[in-house]
Amino acid sequence: MPDTTFSAPVVETRAPSFYELGVPEPLCRVLDADGKTEAFPIQADTLPDSLAGRDILGRGRTGSGKTLAFCIPLAARLCEAAWDPGMSMAEFRRNVKHVRRLRLAEREEHGFLPHPRGLILAPTRELANQINDVLVPLAQMAGMTTTTVYGGVKQNRQVRDLQSGADVVVACPGRLEDLLRQKRLTLSDVKVVVMDEADEMADMGFLPPVRRILAQIPRESQHMLFSATLDHGVDALVREFLHEPKTHSVDAPEAVVDTMTQHVFEVPKDDKFEVVRQLASGKSRRILFTRTKYQAKKLAKSLTNSGVPAAQLHGNLNQNQRDRNLAAFENGDVNVMVATDVAARGIDVSDVELVVQVDPPDDPKSFVHRSGRTARAGHSGDVVTLVLPAQRREARRMFKAAGIDAKPVQVRHDSPEVQALVGERAAIVKDWSLEDSQPAGNPRRRKAANGEGRSGVGRRTGGGVVVATAESHDDVQESDVRSAARARRQDSRRADSAARGTGSSRDSEPRRERRRPNRMERRAGMRDVEAERRERRFETDGARQARRAERRSAEDANHGGTRDDDRNGNRNGNRTRRGSDRNRGPVEGNGGKRIHRRNENRIVQDERSEAAKRHDRRMIAKYGSAQGPARRRANRGNTPFRHR
Repeated sequence: MPDTTFSAPVVETRAPSFYELGVPEPLCRVLDADGKTEAFPIQADTLPDSLAGRDILGRGRTGSGKTLAFCIPLAARLCEAAWDPGMSMAEFRRNVKHVRRLRLAEREEHGFLPHPRGLILAPTRELANQINDVLVPLAQMAGMTTTTVYGGVKQNRQVRDLQSGADVVVACPGRLEDLLRQKRLTLSDVKVVVMDEADEMADMGFLPPVRRILAQIPRESQHMLFSATLDHGVDALVREFLHEPKTHSVDAPEAVVDTMTQHVFEVPKDDKFEVVRQLASGKSRRILFTRTKYQAKKLAKSLTNSGVPAAQLHGNLNQNQRDRNLAAFENGDVNVMVATDVAARGIDVSDVELVVQVDPPDDPKSFVHRSGRTARAGHSGDVVTLVLPAQRREARRMFKAAGIDAKPVQVRHDSPEVQALVGERAAIVKDWSLEDSQPAGNPRRRKAANGEGRSGVGRRTGGGVVVATAESHDDVQESDVRSAARARRQDSRRADSAARGTGSSRDSEPRRERRRPNRMERRAGMRDVEAERRERRFETDGARQARRAERRSAEDANHGGTRDDDRNGNRNGNRTRRGSDRNRGPVEGNGGKRIHRRNENRIVQDERSEAAKRHDRRMIAKYGSAQGPARRRANRGNTPFRHR
């Protein structure tokens, strides 16, 4: 009898495109130009609700595409330029220019107070910069400007961008609240607010300022919260500020990526650095995580000295140094980044094939976010956790809580398991320095100066922020013409000064000769008025008379002898003052003791030995005076039962 059983055909589920999800066509063009045509699961789930203006709770593992999931609806909902299906792009751009002209007229009004319409809160500076980089192309297409606001840098650039009319602010809560306190901006016009990595902000103690910031935003605004986990007080924040939110949970927080392979190596303490050096010596990109800032700095220096160039990323670096080191890693100048947990969230560097946890993390959540730096957006990667014999029990408990069932393997630096993860080895580099590839300065500003990322309505500015300008194409051409004319005038002045042979022109002087003298040089040359006043107070009588005579002769030369009466009056006044100087007491001619009048400083010479002076300095430093501690004397008369 023939088999009549039919098997159901296997239907492959295709990821929907952004067009199908309702994203406006101008934004889809930007995404297509960047190679993003199909939505990730977190984006496909949240975009229909977020584009409709509903409050969103999005939860997904790190690297799942949460940043683009809230940047797209934010740019689409804040775009004020009219767009209808079937409209040509030329007409849409004309609408964008019209909206920008209106915004420019608003900024030029007296008493303008910055009032952004979009706000994104992030826990770290690196995450804020990366969100801004993702948002900028979409915002430029919609005719909007963006800026970043965070601490660790001067606020001048941030205030200037706000005054220029930034439509969207990507901020860390601390600096944003500081600017609000200074009344540099207002949040009364915010239409869309996003909280990214809310659980991390809770862990860092940012929930109180976040609550105060959200209280200044209108209740009817759209609120979106995206994070890998929703705990540690975030639920109270949701109940207080979000209105009937729609929850989208793509993966559990502890879910392990299918393309990620976990390895647990037990290493002896005396061979640990050599194992780390072997794992760091490959050609592909790899991130090494340590627990403390000191360990990160020490390990990066040791690897660099051994011929493996390594950049470092931790909290002891200022923002400029962080940007330089991260730029060196992103550009491929170095293949190794040694970092603390400051890089465990928000650092999205493509093609990181290996993550090495030199020290096991403190909690399972940090383990998940450290591991999430690799195997991102569908790529594969390996995660290695090194465990010392003394850390065995603690690591086993942490692995169980993180859902990792990898079997520990005892290895040394020459073990096959270690060598298999090294891959193709990179060449040994001696005497490597970050200055060779990333000179001092802001790499984001250098990138802006090269003109990268310019398109349509925007341009890059300094301070690591990309800001779209409100200038039209004609305005840009006019500014270029003015700059060229200014350069021609400077060249003509240089040529004239060179033809005259004079060295008075600043442009003709060597740069080192035009250096401004420092304070010691100014004081030595008596250019400081206060220094001159102090020197005059301690002049001897002969020096004072000589200086006055020189001043009188200069006045006679200037006035041509027409001020005889004034000169006689000055002489009488000088005679009177000399008489008063005699009343002060004896003054020796050169370098001796001089006694001043009352309430003036006295110059005396301490003729004691150096040992006595040193003893006085020690007593003053310890007890506040050269007399030493006040001795206590027993009150013998009031002591009871004392035999006399």
